[in-house]
Amino acid sequence: MDYIVPAIAGGVGLAIGFFVDRIIKGRAYRTGDEIVAQAKREAENQVRDQEIALKEEMLKRRENLEQKLEESRDGLRERERKIDKRDGQLKELTNDFAKKEKMLQVTQQKLSDRSKAMEARQNELNRLLKDEQEQLYKISELDRDAAKVLLLKRLETELSDEVGALIMKHESDVKTECDRQAREIIGMAVQRYASAHTSEIAVSTVGIPSDEMKGRIIGREGRNIRAFEKETGVDVIVDDTPGVVIISAFDSVRREIGKLSLAKLIQDGRIHPTRIEEVVAETQKEMDEHIRKLGIEACEEAGVRGLHEKVIHLMGRLHFRVSYSQNVRQHSVEVAHLTGLLAEQLGLDATLGRRCGFLHDVGKAADHEMEGGHPAVGAELLKRYGECEEVIHAAAGHHDDIRPEHIYTVLVAAADAISAARPGARRETLEKYVRRLEELEGLACGFPGVEQAFAVQAGREIRIIVNSDQINDRQAKKMSRDIANAIEEALTYPGEIKVSVLRETRTIEYAK
Repeated sequence: MDYIVPAIAGGVGLAIGFFVDRIIKGRAYRTGDEIVAQAKREAENQVRDQEIALKEEMLKRRENLEQKLEESRDGLRERERKIDKRDGQLKELTNDFAKKEKMLQVTQQKLSDRSKAMEARQNELNRLLKDEQEQLYKISELDRDAAKVLLLKRLETELSDEVGALIMKHESDVKTECDRQAREIIGMAVQRYASAHTSEIAVSTVGIPSDEMKGRIIGREGRNIRAFEKETGVDVIVDDTPGVVIISAFDSVRREIGKLSLAKLIQDGRIHPTRIEEVVAETQKEMDEHIRKLGIEACEEAGVRGLHEKVIHLMGRLHFRVSYSQNVRQHSVEVAHLTGLLAEQLGLDATLGRRCGFLHDVGKAADHEMEGGHPAVGAELLKRYGECEEVIHAAAGHHDDIRPEHIYTVLVAAADAISAARPGARRETLEKYVRRLEELEGLACGFPGVEQAFAVQAGREIRIIVNSDQINDRQAKKMSRDIANAIEEALTYPGEIKVSVLRETRTIEYAK
């Protein structure tokens, strides 16, 4: 019994397992078929979707191709229209050319006929003139040559007056135009050049610490002062003037050497002939080096290169030469710049112009050593030291001593006059210039309604400020004319003076 129950239970279990397995397998068979069927349906759906998408894409491509084809057709139609239009224009041009060609042929024919007619008329006129001449010859009883001479004399007499009038007119016009251009060129050069308005005076006095030093300078029986004058070539004046000793010499360089040497001796305290000789020799060497340095500085300032060493030394000596209180070395530099600017305005060589202007007064450095005026001396020195013909001629002819043969000589003369005559260059000119400005401003301030007057542009313009309450615009116009007339009557001045009357009304208020 014990074995039967388990056996029965096992058999029942096996039966149940068999049936359960059959049930599961049956369900699995049914599920697999459904999956296969579902997969078939999905594949068919995908195929249909792809076919639909392919058809849609083909339709889109077809539409795009049709659109492009239509655009190409439109372009071709537009080109056809343009070609047709051009063909029409070409036909019109061809017709116009044909018409013009016909007109040209007709015109040429007319000109040819007219030319033939003119030639026939000319021949007839020549024949008539010849007949008339023959008649005149018979009437006047003159042969052909005598009549020709008489006619030419009459024509020459008649034309001489007309030619003279034309020459005078053109000379006047040319002179006016030349004066205008010269003023413009000189004015532009002066405006572009700026120079310090200073004047230097060479002093010839040496200060001494006490009057006892005067006796030591003179020395026993005057041996010190004689030795000093012999070594330096100057005259020493020891008088009753307190605190100073006067040195006199025609040569400014010698006077400067004497001044410096005496100052060194006074400072050293040892004053005797041997010491005087040593100090003067030392000072001369220092002065030579100083003069050379001044010459080099002047050359650099003027922009002049390649000068001979002796010429540089002479230009340095001009530092100790003055003309009407104007330093000649500075004057030479100024003339160099002005001549260069004038040459540049005229399209000439500005470098050569500066060289001519810089060396024009070099003769003043040696005119006390050589015979003749400084133009001739300067020309001789420049010729000796290898300068070109234009520079030599400018030095010789800048004071009209010779006939100008080069344009640079004329430019140097003009620049020399400008440098010497500009306001402030020379003491006398400066005083006259200031006095003229004061007279100009004083004359304008004398009119009623004038508050202030200012002379500007070196006295070539006066600006007048009037009271706007007393003077209206019309009165200001009349005042400018009245002041100009008063200046013309009362004052003497070069060129012209511009009168500017300024009238202004201001209203001022402050926001607080």
